[in-house]
Amino acid sequence: MTKNLSEELSWRGFTHQTTFGDPSTLNDKKLTFYWGVDPSSDSMTIGNLAIAMMVKHLIDHGHKAVLLVGGATGIIGDPDGKSKERKLLSPKDLERNKSAIAKQYKKIFEGQDFEIVDNQDWFKDINYIDFLRDVGKHVPMRQMLGREFVQSRLGDQGSGISYAEFSYSLIQGYDFLHLFREKDVTLQVCGSDQWGNSIAGVELIRRITGKEAHVWSAPLVVNKTTGAKFGKTEDGAVWLDADKTSVFDFYQFWLNVDDKNVEDYLKIYTLLSKEEIQKAIDEFKQNPGDRKAQKTLAYEVTKLIHGSVAAQSQKLIAEVLFGKEDALELGEREYTMLDKQLPTAKVPRNMTTEDIVGALVDTGLASSKTEGRRFLQNGAVYINNQKITENFLFDGVSKKAIIRRGKNNCAIINMV
Repeated sequence: MTKNLSEELSWRGFTHQTTFGDPSTLNDKKLTFYWGVDPSSDSMTIGNLAIAMMVKHLIDHGHKAVLLVGGATGIIGDPDGKSKERKLLSPKDLERNKSAIAKQYKKIFEGQDFEIVDNQDWFKDINYIDFLRDVGKHVPMRQMLGREFVQSRLGDQGSGISYAEFSYSLIQGYDFLHLFREKDVTLQVCGSDQWGNSIAGVELIRRITGKEAHVWSAPLVVNKTTGAKFGKTEDGAVWLDADKTSVFDFYQFWLNVDDKNVEDYLKIYTLLSKEEIQKAIDEFKQNPGDRKAQKTLAYEVTKLIHGSVAAQSQKLIAEVLFGKEDALELGEREYTMLDKQLPTAKVPRNMTTEDIVGALVDTGLASSKTEGRRFLQNGAVYINNQKITENFLFDGVSKKAIIRRGKNNCAIINMV
């Protein structure tokens, strides 16, 4: 960690737009800031995690964090970037999601100083007419109508927009005003897609109080190779909740990021120092095939979100499945994780090559016994990373083993 926060944020890729005329203000004065997540789901994604990492740096440099769970704004849902109206959450789902987001805040920022607030706490008792008089009166319609998402929704090809979604930025702006008054919050941090909503709060504070507040936004993380928003896969978003994205899939996601992006992700998603990141990159460049940078990234992010024990288990699993580590090193914890991820088959403890062919078919590693035999003849089948030959006879000691076809196609065999 450097002493200069603004330089740290810039180096790590957390600087997009800011209302600060001089970003070094963050270095000289300790501020109270807030960051909010709407409970539209019961988990944050790695897109949210990028901003959370920026928040961690702010806290580490002495700034006070207020973390908002958007119980009120979550009732409506942010319309920005959406082509049509969101479906409303039930009160039960909203409460479940709020609890889950708060739990993730506590995990990510464990050991740091922060406060969690819920905007439902101050919106639930607000009188509608009073709100229009005291707040709405200070918000010019031109400002709200000028928003890009409003224009697109109201255009000829747009799906239209309800008054509720149209009012979202006003509600979020009031969050900033309320926290400015009650918590001395003078800074909101956000992703670049929230710039408009955040500026609404700055303007509201200026118009009503005559005082100054600020926004610091970070760019959305984009895959340089595809140009797509980072964190999306064929199966959807990458979630922080292990029930939505398993720890195995989470680790594998980071392990498989491409070479062009890995240095950026190390800066954004880990707390490693410049020297530690440079060391990983140097080792990676000397031997790209070993993927040292990706391994470091996968371990560090998994440790942050799922704990060091889970990260160590996933590191071992990856080395067994795709590296050179002896599968006999896998314990009950690792196999419990793998049972949820890989296909399985039962084989006799004293298995023959025909039993192996059957296991290949049963696990989907071969489409037929004929294809399975051909894989064996070509030396493409391994058990516990040992190549299987036609004359192979396995006298298993353990109850489980890893069977692999080629470099990356794995399954579990259970000895019975």
